[in-house]
Amino acid sequence: PKDPSGSPSAASITIKKEVANAFVKRQKRSSLYERYMEYYKSPAEQMHERCENYPPCDYLSDQIGFSMAYNYYFG
Repeated sequence: PKDPSGSPSAASITIKKEVANAFVKRQKRSSLYERYMEYYKSPAEQMHERCENYPPCDYLSDQIGFSMAYNYYFG
């Protein structure tokens, strides 16, 4: 069955399982360490996010570097 626009309807489109598996991959289970690191960020990453979320610090970090900009605003 075709739509009036000339394209096939969604119900008529089928893909073999083998073909579908070629481009749809399941996410592999991560280790306990990887799951831990997703929830708890390192202090350096927290500092980067704090500076990125404050526009003057973010702008200055592009000019003089992250550590100097962070120390200027938060240090």
